[in-house]
Amino acid sequence: MNEQLQPLKKQPRVGKGSRTGTQDDVVYAHIFEAILEQRLAPATKLSEEALGEIFGVSRTIIRRALSRLAHEGVVLLRPNRGAVVASPGAEEARQIFFARRMIERAITELACQNATAEQIAGLRQMIKEERDCFARGDRGMGIRLSGEFHLKLAEAAGNFTLLGFLRSLISQTSLIIALYESSSRSHCSDAEHDEVVDAIEARDAKVAVELMMRHMDSVDAKLNLDGDSASDDLHAVFSHLLSSGKKKASR
Repeated sequence: MNEQLQPLKKQPRVGKGSRTGTQDDVVYAHIFEAILEQRLAPATKLSEEALGEIFGVSRTIIRRALSRLAHEGVVLLRPNRGAVVASPGAEEARQIFFARRMIERAITELACQNATAEQIAGLRQMIKEERDCFARGDRGMGIRLSGEFHLKLAEAAGNFTLLGFLRSLISQTSLIIALYESSSRSHCSDAEHDEVVDAIEARDAKVAVELMMRHMDSVDAKLNLDGDSASDDLHAVFSHLLSSGKKKASR
C-alpha cells in the first residue's frame, strides 16, 4: 500500500444534504460506508491532513471520527505513525467470523419472536434493492446493502446491544472479504436473505437459524482468494464528495 499521499487542493466543506449530525458524525459515516462498500482497502494510511482537506474540517474532527472507527475495530491508531484501515490476518478473520456467527444466531432467534410486519416488509424491500444493485453491476452498493440487511434484522430483533456488536463485526467482515474473497465469485446472498426472512415471517426459529448459518457458510466458503475491489487512494474513494462540492461551487 502507498504510505504517502499526494497533496490535496482545498475542497469545500461536506454539505449537510447528504448526511446529518455533527461534523465528525459525517466524516465517520462516509469512511464507514467506504469500508462497508469495500471501496477503501485494508492497510490504507488515513492521513489526518488529507482527510481534513477532503472533508473541509479540522484535524481534531478527523481524529474524533477515526477514534470511533478504531473503537469498532475497523481502523488501527498507531502511535506516532497515524491511522490505517485495519488489515485482519487469517486467524483474526476466523475469530471474527466465529463471533459473527454467534451474534447472527441470537439475532435471528430474537427476530422470529419480535419482528413486526412492517419490519419484515422493510427487510424484503432492502433485499430487492440489493438484488437490483448487483443486477446493474453496482457491486459496492450491493455489498453495503447486504451488510445493512443484517443490521436491519438486528433492529427487528429488538436487542440494541447485539446491534452494536454486529455493526462492528459487519464492518470488520467487509475488510476480510476485501482481503480474501474472489471478486469473480457470484453473489447469491439476496436469495439466501429471502429464505431467512420467509422463515422469520413464519416464526420458525429453528429453520431461520439453520438458513442463517448456511448463509454464513456460503460467505465463509469464498474466503482466502484475492480481491481487487478496494483502493488505497483517498481521493479516488471520496471522489463523489469532491465532485459534488465542485458542482455546488459552480452554481
